[in-house]
Amino acid sequence: MARLLAPFSRLYAASVTRRLAARAPYRSRLPVICVGNFTAGGTGKTPLTLLIARLLIGKGQRPAILTRGYGGRISGPHFIDGTRDLAADVGDEPLLLAQAAPTMVARDRRAGAIAIENDTRDFSVIVMDDGLQNPLLAKDLTFAVVDAMRGLGNGMVIPSGPLRAPLEVQLPLTGAIVL
Repeated sequence: MARLLAPFSRLYAASVTRRLAARAPYRSRLPVICVGNFTAGGTGKTPLTLLIARLLIGKGQRPAILTRGYGGRISGPHFIDGTRDLAADVGDEPLLLAQAAPTMVARDRRAGAIAIENDTRDFSVIVMDDGLQNPLLAKDLTFAVVDAMRGLGNGMVIPSGPLRAPLEVQLPLTGAIVL
């Protein structure tokens, strides 16, 4: 099946590669820590984002979490209100993240970062959940989470495999040195 879908994977890979190279990213005045992954599907990004936010708070920092809000209708920028927002509106993961730190839903990560910068709560750092392949916001530190059981699958790009983009395109996004 992977071979049959390979031509579609090449088209998808070319499209994603162009999108990732198309824009100069916005450089926030706040440090941006990104938690992402190379593959489609769950790998534990949200639990790691929660851990990082809690560790930062324990060190006296004031993090804001920035997330796309997958599964929700609101495109943002919108700070989660745990007493009013519903999963149908903002997604279920943002509601979980908001229990640890103020959480911004913004499909446009640049706009979300600017809203966080301009908030009166004077945040000291942005923790971006699932933003590795997002070219709109420059990252200062990136964690790429890999499922220990699945790894990188067959090493092919969607739909032939689990990779969101060719690995040689994604690795530089993490700051890793590609040899």
